[in-house]
Amino acid sequence: MSFRLRIRFTFSLLVVMVVLTACFHQKTPTEKIYDILEKVVVAEKGFEEQQEPLVTLERKEKVEYDKIIGLGMKQYDQIVKLSNEAISMVDKRKQYMEKETESIKKSKNEFMKIAKLKDEIKDPTIKKQVDNLYDVMMQRYKVHETLYKEYVKGANGDKKLYQMFKDKNLSIEDLETQVNDLNGTYQKIYNTNLDFNKLTKSYNVIKVKFYKQAELNKEK
Repeated sequence: MSFRLRIRFTFSLLVVMVVLTACFHQKTPTEKIYDILEKVVVAEKGFEEQQEPLVTLERKEKVEYDKIIGLGMKQYDQIVKLSNEAISMVDKRKQYMEKETESIKKSKNEFMKIAKLKDEIKDPTIKKQVDNLYDVMMQRYKVHETLYKEYVKGANGDKKLYQMFKDKNLSIEDLETQVNDLNGTYQKIYNTNLDFNKLTKSYNVIKVKFYKQAELNKEK
């Protein structure tokens, strides 16, 4: 055998070995799902990062609101100053919420890749667990969409209220109407947030069960 033929033969053999190795190490559907779930965790880092500053800002804004309520019209200039500061806080809150929602959307785009992998799972018990996991998470995304819409509605209502505070001719009736509308909106936000947190907890519980049943032995 010539030197050139030996090189070709060796090269061909290496190609076959690489192909076989790739086949032997091909990931199972459950392993692929695990990889997706871990990417979902990364995608939602942005969501988690918004929580603390958002809550902190809401508390600061509440302090401003209480100050405004405690002032009389003789302190109109102070009311205007505090109202403008509160409006800036509302705008900042909306920015945090936009970042949070953007993170959730990235999470959803990644998570939905599981849909094509679910039917490849042969074990009926594991498949049922993945189906459950998928349904709960998709419901969670839907609830967050509602939460986002209501939160933006509430924030816009807050801005309107602070603008009303700057009106020297503001009537008690108009003020009460706006406050009542806001209370209704924020009650919806509170209830929706509870639903979102419950679904998040359920998702995490199901995910751990899936890892154990699929014998992935991975950290959640």
